Parts: sequence; C-alpha cells; structure tokens
Amino acid sequence: MSNAPANPPGGDSGGFGGVREQDRFLPIANISSIMKKAILANGKIAKDAKETVRECISEFISFLYCRASGKCQREKCKTINIDDLLWAMATLGFQEYIEPLKVYLQNYREVHAHLAMWDFFI
Repeated sequence: MSNAPANPPGGDSGGFGGVREQDRFLPIANISSIMKKAILANGKIAKDAKETVRECISEFISFLYCRASGKCQREKCKTINIDDLLWAMATLGFQEYIEPLKVYLQNYREVHAHLAMWDFFI
C-alpha cells in the first residue's frame, strides 16, 4: 500500500478528474468586485454569499459551454463562437437575454474597432 495522500497537495479533487477548486471557479476577487457595484458604498457582502454566487456563476457558464460544445461537436465545428453560446442560452430558456446581449456585443465590437484604429496610428 502506498503512503501517498488521496488528494494532491494544495488541491481538491472534488470529483472533477483531479481539477483543483480554484481552477473550476471564476476568481472570487472578480465576483466580489462585480457584486460590490450593486450595493451601497458602505455595504458589506458576506464571504459565504460571495462563494455561493461564485459557484452558481461558474456552474452556469460551464453548463452553457457544455451545451454549446455539444452542438459544435454534432456539427463538426472546432470553435465555439458567440452564436453557439446564444443558441445554448435560447435552448435553456434564456431567450429574453439574447437581444440585449446582441446589442451589447455590437456596441462592444464598435468600441473596440474604434480603439484598434487609434492604436494603429499611435
């Protein structure tokens, strides 16, 4: 019998093929920053609330990605694009978010195209 630990040091096997917890979830600092924008300046957010939102958001993104990935595999596509993710959202019942996301994406692309043009001249 081996004396090796069951879990890798500093990690959490968590049933995800040995993937560490910090690799499965979005960074807590990013989640916390976004959450703080939605409350009053002197408001506080409990650590367990941040961790719960972090897990939910990470699972939601993973769920969308898996649905889009399955579509791409069936269609023999090698790259998941925004249309695949929007399709996944629609099939999962999030149709009301698709148009606002398309508007946001269009605005985002316009701003970044404009910024890229200025980078060219600098």
